[in-house]
Amino acid sequence: MQAQTQESIDYSPAERIIQEIKKKDKRFRRDKLSPDYLIPMLQKLQAEYGYLPPEILQFVSNRTGIPLSRMHGVITFYAQFYTEPHGRHTVRCCRGTACHVRGSKKIIDTVKNTLGIDDGETTEDFIFSLETVACLGACALAPVMVVGNTYYGNMTPRKAEQILELIKKEES
Repeated sequence: MQAQTQESIDYSPAERIIQEIKKKDKRFRRDKLSPDYLIPMLQKLQAEYGYLPPEILQFVSNRTGIPLSRMHGVITFYAQFYTEPHGRHTVRCCRGTACHVRGSKKIIDTVKNTLGIDDGETTEDFIFSLETVACLGACALAPVMVVGNTYYGNMTPRKAEQILELIKKEES
């Protein structure tokens, strides 16, 4: 995925998503969408575009009557939303107490070196983004790494490297 310019953005998926949501919204009145549908709509838009481009947010605001300020409030509150191009696979490495005690720093360093990126960055090929998090809620499996929605427990630096290399190979 490459960063898109305003001229290259295809608005038709956003329009399709808006229409799908409008059909579900029983309270829809004259170009005003119920705020109850904002999070599901943002999730669908992000799934389509890989992130939430500002041009798409403006388009959605114009078409639904939801103010940009309200959208930005939701986007900045929830960690699941991205306003910059993001990798197809988000790698989350736990740095919580249980994981730290069991060697998560070595896992995090291996992931950084393997991908050539730091925390909060995305690889140039947009395959991976890296996030270190305070806790993944799987302390019994420490140290833990999550790729997408798949949890990998009892990680070692070698296992982390193998998982990332396998995903990269599958993407090629």
